[in-house]
Amino acid sequence: MPELPKLSALDLAALLASRICHDIISPVGALANGLEVLGEDQGEEMQEFAMELIQKSAKSASAKLKFSRLAFGASGSAGAFIDTGEAQEVVALYMEGEKSDMEWQGMRSLVPKNRVKLLLNLVLLALGAVPRGGVLHISIHGEGETATFDIRCVGPRARVPSEFVSMLNGVVEDEEEEISAHGVQPYYTILLAQECGLSLTATADGEDIVLKAAQR
Repeated sequence: MPELPKLSALDLAALLASRICHDIISPVGALANGLEVLGEDQGEEMQEFAMELIQKSAKSASAKLKFSRLAFGASGSAGAFIDTGEAQEVVALYMEGEKSDMEWQGMRSLVPKNRVKLLLNLVLLALGAVPRGGVLHISIHGEGETATFDIRCVGPRARVPSEFVSMLNGVVEDEEEEISAHGVQPYYTILLAQECGLSLTATADGEDIVLKAAQR
């Protein structure tokens, strides 16, 4: 695994917080707009529109918060295990607000929390591999403490996430620049893989992109 640039615990926490806020701010802002419209007397049609916006935005914000709690949060005490069925439900809710669909395969089991966090962060990277939408084929191999993952990203003009690959190769695209809230996503994913003792790859397979977390 690559040697990553050093980030202090405070900087890593701040960047991850920025990453989560970036994901949450859009549906929360839309929720506030809907409430503002609802508070004005603009006729029945606008009231119905506002209610639809509020319901849709609240559902999206809830899905993103549940996903972030599992992908970035403590998720219980040290050494805790997470049911992959719960992870599947969280990912499915999150994907409802994305351009892409998902297919999930694998035996349901209790998996160490950092492995589940790794899987969810790989999902975020996989979404970046199909910017125009498509299908993420998410596969869990094995179960429990031996579970490994791969995600096949299928979609028009699917591409390997360049920043992720650069970090996997031990290369920082601009060594003079600090890691951004956007760049912290691949950085944190690689940290999780190192903690789990897994090896990451991102490769092109024909027109598809395949992200893997496998045993070293």
